[in-house]
Amino acid sequence: MTKTIKDLAHYDIVGSFLRPEELKKARKDFSEEKISQDGLKEIEDRLIDELVEKEKEVGLKAVTDGEFNRGWWHIDFLENLDGVEGYVPQTGYNQQFKGTDAPAYNVRVVGKVKFNPDHPFLKNFSYLKEVADKRNLIAKATIPSPTMLYRQEILANDGSSKLKEIYPNVEEFYADLSQTYADAIKAFYDLGCRYLQFDDTNWAFLVDKNKRESLLEKGIDPKEATKISKEIINSALANKPDDLIITTHVCRGNHASSWLFSGGYEAVAEDLFSTDYDGYFLEFDDARSGNFEPLRFVPAGKRVVLGLVTSKKPELEDKDELKQKIQEATKYVDLDNLALSTQCGFASTEEGNKLTEKDQENKLKLVIETAKEVWGD
Repeated sequence: MTKTIKDLAHYDIVGSFLRPEELKKARKDFSEEKISQDGLKEIEDRLIDELVEKEKEVGLKAVTDGEFNRGWWHIDFLENLDGVEGYVPQTGYNQQFKGTDAPAYNVRVVGKVKFNPDHPFLKNFSYLKEVADKRNLIAKATIPSPTMLYRQEILANDGSSKLKEIYPNVEEFYADLSQTYADAIKAFYDLGCRYLQFDDTNWAFLVDKNKRESLLEKGIDPKEATKISKEIINSALANKPDDLIITTHVCRGNHASSWLFSGGYEAVAEDLFSTDYDGYFLEFDDARSGNFEPLRFVPAGKRVVLGLVTSKKPELEDKDELKQKIQEATKYVDLDNLALSTQCGFASTEEGNKLTEKDQENKLKLVIETAKEVWGD
């Protein structure tokens, strides 16, 4: 059984997979009341079972449900917390992707934030664990970081937030966010989860030069925002069980092969790598991600999963170039503490990136083959 981050393979996945056409049709039919919730769940479960088998066949040891139960990588989880609701904003999604629009839907805090003990993600994980266990695989759960609500309500507030009415003392909001996630961690752990990932675009927001300037215009110090982000996360992780691996994926946005933010990790590196995660999935697939120098702040023993293979386009990277970049990263992190993955998932929103399922498979094969040649897994 996996006990620590070092027990995982040196190849991994971020989490989301392209949705099969059958699933897209079923979700559309459900939204149009052509099939029932049970009918949709039956299709989702069958397709998740098939996906896990494909993940096994390609050679993965830790598997996800592809986020097949979700429309978004983050909203579906957040809107099912107590005190949070999903809504359709008049101005659309409040972060503008480059070259494409995201669906007009978002979340907002409407009451005191707490973990919902009947959160649907718990049942979803139980099913993933069931189909992973029968194949002797590790079930990996993915949820958005608590800092996503911090960003939504404070850093990216477009003026519609009612947070000050609900939390006159903002420190209580931070404390509730941390406690909500501490309760979520315990709930997943009690169901047998031993590998959990917090997905987080907040750090990427905070490295983007334009976003940092916009914060200063609002009177918000970006350095203070990074410190608050770290404290919210570390408070949530404070009582993490020793045999539960929790990683984070830092993402610059991933919708229909587009992106949101640009910038290297230097501006947030000290705080980011002071978070008490076991490992960090970091995008390094193009110039927008910067160089490896910020990895000098990674504490000894922490794992860094290098996202060198893009999930945004089908062209395959050169294996020798991937190996060269891995070698470059060893200037800052020991080779044994490095691993390889795609830069992001393949479908952070249900629309998916502009690849085929065969392209997706080829990307995974490239990651696994390269890692085996480098680390001998």
